[in-house]
Amino acid sequence: MRAVGLMTHGGPEVLEVVDVPEVQAGPGQVRLRIHAAAVNPTDTMARNGSRAEQQKADPPPYVPGMDAAGVVDQVGDGVMTGVQVGDAVMAMVVPNAAHGAYREQIVLDQRAVVAAPKGTSHIEACTLPMNGLTARQSLDRLALQPGQVLAVTGSAGAYGGYVIQLAKTEGLTVIADAADSDRDLIASFGADIIVPRGDDVAARFREHFPDGVDGLADGAVLNEKVVAAVRDGGGLTTVRGFEGEPERGIRFMPTWVRQYDGEHKKLDRLRQQVEDGTLTLRVADTYPADQASETHRRLEAGGTRGRLVITF
Repeated sequence: MRAVGLMTHGGPEVLEVVDVPEVQAGPGQVRLRIHAAAVNPTDTMARNGSRAEQQKADPPPYVPGMDAAGVVDQVGDGVMTGVQVGDAVMAMVVPNAAHGAYREQIVLDQRAVVAAPKGTSHIEACTLPMNGLTARQSLDRLALQPGQVLAVTGSAGAYGGYVIQLAKTEGLTVIADAADSDRDLIASFGADIIVPRGDDVAARFREHFPDGVDGLADGAVLNEKVVAAVRDGGGLTTVRGFEGEPERGIRFMPTWVRQYDGEHKKLDRLRQQVEDGTLTLRVADTYPADQASETHRRLEAGGTRGRLVITF
């Protein structure tokens, strides 16, 4: 069975098509024939050696990927979620050695697999699970109430876009950053106020909310540079584990999406929100498995809007 993996860490060129053993669904498990896997920044970190320490206990190949969509081709005993062979589904994958989404076939716990949104292709559906659940967890951690103010950085990214769209369904006022070329895109997500992005974005947020925002979702990984935007006693959630020094009663709450692995109801709710038109799926481009290295080159070069997708 084909997968896209790496035998040694390095640049995009280390990604190659490798052969991995076929897997079988056990009790409570579902097997997917994967047709599309989205490419995310976390995948480049798995490839370039940033997480080599976590992988050293297992032999290569290492297969990245946290977003998959395809068709159920095997259902184990005791599966109670209603999924059946032939169903179009999507799932978040927590990579471990060769167990990543960049492969033709994978076995997952039944709770990690939900129906793909109706009317979407495998390519579109695979852009939702990990980024959608990350956005969901960030908002859950901030626990803002209707009428409160949320600031979002990295608004043009998949995570940022989902945060804005979900926040608006929950009655929040959203102020977001954007490059000039992305202002229309960010406005389409529903952001109430848009300011220029950059390292000084905290000051721009404060221009509109002098006392600070109630919560901030930092998709741009600005970390300490955006702490000043948050009001006394407010919340800051980050996507790379940043926790600032205690100050002004600010709650630092890193978002760790792996904690939402198997959150079936939350992922299925995201599916419904796509069908309702609340969430927008965005695809930048697609590549066959033997050109996967190009997806990492493009992602690391910056400027993509929507997800790059590897197809099998």
